[in-house]
Amino acid sequence: MELRLDGTHYPLETLGPGKRLGVWFQGCSLACAGCMSRHTWDPAAGTSTTVAEVLGLWRRALADGADGLTVSGGEPLQQAEALAGLLTGAARLRDGARRHEGSAGPRLPDLLVYTGYEPGELTPGRRRALDGADAVITGRFRVAEPTRLAWRGSANQRILPLTPLGAARYAPYLTRESPGPRLQPAPGPDGALRLHGVPLRGELAALERLLKRDGVALTDRSWRP
Repeated sequence: MELRLDGTHYPLETLGPGKRLGVWFQGCSLACAGCMSRHTWDPAAGTSTTVAEVLGLWRRALADGADGLTVSGGEPLQQAEALAGLLTGAARLRDGARRHEGSAGPRLPDLLVYTGYEPGELTPGRRRALDGADAVITGRFRVAEPTRLAWRGSANQRILPLTPLGAARYAPYLTRESPGPRLQPAPGPDGALRLHGVPLRGELAALERLLKRDGVALTDRSWRP
């Protein structure tokens, strides 16, 4: 099954607990004002790949001890069939690794999805696409409602646990502020610097000033508020 991605990154440490595989879907028609991921809006941009190729990255991340998978964008639910396939396959690989290893320790890797859709906009079809997820972070980014809540870009956004694992993993963070850094710099596939995470208001501009002072240009930003 084909899908269109903006990119992937491992280990991601600013969009969910622990070290994670981050997968950014390409394409979003929600167009939130103030979004810093406008490069992910165009559904024809990004890179064409397959669910199988992304699952190969997840298999390697699991072997390395990943704590979870985070799917963001763009808007993952605008490629609902591919999202469903990715989550189903990721859960199967995770559970298969668990059975193979016997006792895999106290932290079963979780599957987290970011969507700009509000809970009331999660139609039956969209909910089916999320069946494999353990938790979802919902809601448009609202630039006028900044927040320090963990892994959220604006105060209206909510963490919704969908499984017992999701409830256990995310319950401590429903009303908790970010437990660590909110931005993680990483080189992109073209060598450009990318930032993964959800910056506080003014944080990105301040970082850009520091980078400019040091002669570094921030040519791409990857964050899903």
